[in-house]
Amino acid sequence: MKTPFALFVARRLAAGLAFVLLVSIAAFILGRLAPGDAASTLVLSGVDAVSVADTRTRLGLDRPLLSHLGSWLAGLASFDLGHSSRYNQPVAGLVGTGLLHTAQLAALALLVATGLGLPLGVVTGSRPRGWAARLLTPVSAALLACPPIVATLALLLVAVRTDGVWLSVEPGHLAVPVLALALPLSAGLERLQARATGDALSAPSLAAAVARGIPRRRVIWVHAVRQSLRPVLGVYGIVIGSLFSGSLAVEVITSWPGIGRLTYDALIARDLHLLVGCVLAGSVLITVGNVMADLLRAAADPRVRDT
Repeated sequence: MKTPFALFVARRLAAGLAFVLLVSIAAFILGRLAPGDAASTLVLSGVDAVSVADTRTRLGLDRPLLSHLGSWLAGLASFDLGHSSRYNQPVAGLVGTGLLHTAQLAALALLVATGLGLPLGVVTGSRPRGWAARLLTPVSAALLACPPIVATLALLLVAVRTDGVWLSVEPGHLAVPVLALALPLSAGLERLQARATGDALSAPSLAAAVARGIPRRRVIWVHAVRQSLRPVLGVYGIVIGSLFSGSLAVEVITSWPGIGRLTYDALIARDLHLLVGCVLAGSVLITVGNVMADLLRAAADPRVRDT
């Protein structure tokens, strides 16, 4: 007999798989229905009609939509995502490499954002009228209003003005893209954690703990943190989704070879199979992030397993 936790995990994995399939199918259909395809550039370049027709046949673009979609889904079962018209390579290899790079970037950005946002949120939430709260609250508000593309440009300006002493502008360096993604996220987590910490400290149980003589530091950093993490962990799925959406602009500007950069290249080249493969990889990242966030929430609050 399966345990409630095993059933909870199975439900989350099934929902994640359905999400990945629906998003990928929608991307395929929209990509086929959009004006232009990979052969359009050949027509504009003056290539003869026979070569254009051969290209469309090789890529499956001359087939009916449902037939083309069916063959793509059949290939997906064996991890065959088709062939890229831009790079003339199998899409699976390109997407796999890009996925690893984007996962590395997103994981580091999430680690930095969590390491900055949650402790600072505990500090500002436990002392809302202290000097730290007065200093950090406007900074967090400014960072929250800053899109990743603006943060990237600002960090690149700092790197150029300091001749690369603090930050490097060389392609392949992680400091600028990680900070561009992490700083706005850390501000959002700081605000959420501050609110959750304030709510936790106002609970009767923690007020009673202080009255019994338990040191305030222990009440804040042990009991209040434990209670306040539950609502904060609930938004981590959204946080990971925003990491993927923000990484497209960041990767293009900083020349980071991830899924965001591949997606941009696929859009420019009208590369249907590469575009759908990138969307599939992105939805997998979002699903993995949501499942991990749900597991952390279930560990912190067993009542979540019943949802």
